[in-house]
Amino acid sequence: MKDTLFITLQHLLPQHLLSRLVGRLAASECRWIKSPFIKLFARKYRVNMQEALEENLDAYTSFNAFFTRALKPGVRPLDGADEAIVSPADGAFSQLGRIDHGRIFQAKGRGYGLTSLLGGDPARAEPFKNGHFATIYLSPSDYHRVHMPLAGTLRETVYVPGDLYSVNQTTAENVDQLFARNERLVAIFDTELGPMAMVLVGAMIVAGIETVWDGQIAPPPRSPQHKQFAGEQAAVQLAKGDEMGRFKLGSTVILLFGPDAIAWKDQLQAGTTIQLGQRIAEGSQPPA
Repeated sequence: MKDTLFITLQHLLPQHLLSRLVGRLAASECRWIKSPFIKLFARKYRVNMQEALEENLDAYTSFNAFFTRALKPGVRPLDGADEAIVSPADGAFSQLGRIDHGRIFQAKGRGYGLTSLLGGDPARAEPFKNGHFATIYLSPSDYHRVHMPLAGTLRETVYVPGDLYSVNQTTAENVDQLFARNERLVAIFDTELGPMAMVLVGAMIVAGIETVWDGQIAPPPRSPQHKQFAGEQAAVQLAKGDEMGRFKLGSTVILLFGPDAIAWKDQLQAGTTIQLGQRIAEGSQPPA
């Protein structure tokens, strides 16, 4: 009954209006707004401020600044082995495994289309067909910057407008094609293992999605936006562990790799918690 009510409310609420209003509050630098909000959130979700570069809650200029806080150097050691693919974020695996003929498993018999997830272009999706995926959920208490699992050169980005359902497990089990219908940013990288996609999925009350190369991407005008990165002038090259983006309030990152490009660590499964920089897979040689 509780889960049914939660899902029904999400269908009925004005998702975008609510999220944008929360976004305005989260961006406020008024001390009377931001300070109580930050302190309540930190206490409720038991945020470990000893890991933060700035431990003093009052020092943050806004809730967004607190939520996207930097960590102290060294608190997330990076697995630097050449074959290691590392977690792009703190969080927990919602699902991971094979992409089955262009379908990605969501939860409890629900799935969604690879092509739809990546913005509707079959050619963009083709290199990942029968490849590998991992869905990582960032909870409110987690660190909310997203980093590179391995080195890559940005090829293209696609902003896909959509709904703003919550992306927690309850919603994933009850809303069809959740990740292919929510607002999202798709970033395609060329790597030594072939193409890699990082999909940053928006959600209810997520105030924005940012990248290190273009700043805030969502919320822009509500229409698809496609951008190619080619040539030396436009090249965006990021090393393993470099920051690539961040969420203003929490959401989900989906990683995609091609067939035979990687092997997930055996002990990983739905519900496994992970931290930024820890090994989650090993790379294979790219196909000839």
